[in-house]
Amino acid sequence: KLWDLRSPTFSRSFDSRGAVNSVALHPSQAEIISGDQNGSVKIWDLGSAKCINDIVPDAQSSSTSSEGRVSIQSVDVSADARTLVAANNHAEVFVWNPSDATKKTQQSNEPLRPLAKFRAHPLGAYLLHARISPDCRHLVTTSSDKTVRLWDTSTWQLTQTLSQHSKWVWDAVFSADSSYLVTASSDRTARLWNFRTGTPVRHYTDHDYAVTCVALNDSST
Repeated sequence: KLWDLRSPTFSRSFDSRGAVNSVALHPSQAEIISGDQNGSVKIWDLGSAKCINDIVPDAQSSSTSSEGRVSIQSVDVSADARTLVAANNHAEVFVWNPSDATKKTQQSNEPLRPLAKFRAHPLGAYLLHARISPDCRHLVTTSSDKTVRLWDTSTWQLTQTLSQHSKWVWDAVFSADSSYLVTASSDRTARLWNFRTGTPVRHYTDHDYAVTCVALNDSST
């Protein structure tokens, strides 16, 4: 649903026909992308509230839905609108060009092929979150394997593994300048990392229960 904060009700509703795990707003603010438990990545036109593309990644993992697909856990679009990422809960990551995904017409029955596809975490691990950095140069993934992994978006090669958490890592967010990273874990802590060195600089330990999400306000305005 799309909400107007000045109104008590929503202004648009998008029926994905399945539980939605993740949404992302295209930088143009003309489209949203959703990932659902039926294994679909859907692109929606905000003006018409219609689905203009329905992408089903060719997952290699065992299915997790009644339709024989693998649930999409996380979606994101880079700030420069050149990269669309979707990750399923079995840690397979798929990469497309958003303009290709939007241009695909109903006349074509060919599935949209990803520009890249890779496994971000080992077999048996669940991927919990994936996010592209504000400078568009890195992707972060978090997992049940207790690690945070960082990927170069020009090569999709692994550049760093952060492994100081002792339980599942649910969420991660970059600072506005892409120099720092904050992570949240079931070990009841959040950590602030120097992204350049890969070392933690703050350790937040006052939670009594698992920390499942995090937000960072580091705007200078």
